[in-house]
Amino acid sequence: MARWEPDAEGRLRDAAMALFTERGYDATTVGDIAERAGVTARTFFRYFADKREVLFAGSDDLERLMVTGLTAAPASAGPMQAVAAGLCASGEMFAGRRDFARRRQAVVAASPVLRERELIKMATLATALSDALRDRGVAAEVASLAAETGVAVFRVAFERWVTDPGGPDLAEVVRTTLADLADLTPG
Repeated sequence: MARWEPDAEGRLRDAAMALFTERGYDATTVGDIAERAGVTARTFFRYFADKREVLFAGSDDLERLMVTGLTAAPASAGPMQAVAAGLCASGEMFAGRRDFARRRQAVVAASPVLRERELIKMATLATALSDALRDRGVAAEVASLAAETGVAVFRVAFERWVTDPGGPDLAEVVRTTLADLADLTPG
């Protein structure tokens, strides 16, 4: 290995994304990623449990941002308004990362294993949001409905955001998608 260079984690993430895009997720090994990043496989495992975690390492942070945003919503906010606050709060995590998110989305979409992992991540988010709503005194059935609806809104908004490179930030796209949902259910 050459002399030490800073930001091994960032270099590993960039190398993995480049290789996943070039070769596909299944054809890329941890060794390939480490070599491209200029580190050893052992260094890779200091940052990531496996190659899949390069794509999902921020899941806990995303959940924390959403739950914190929901919890910070005014006490007078209804369940969907509180969920909306949580969804919008997640936008800060993606500021300046649209290109990475777009490439990540394409890699995930191309792999059944990764699509399954993405669905698990979304289910985990729904559970966390539902739990936070119940902590606010929302009935379990209503909390589940609001949380699941919120996750669906997030998925649609995220897809819109990654496919519009010059568009508004994620929080604005979430707000627009929530308005679209409200238009579907007038009354």
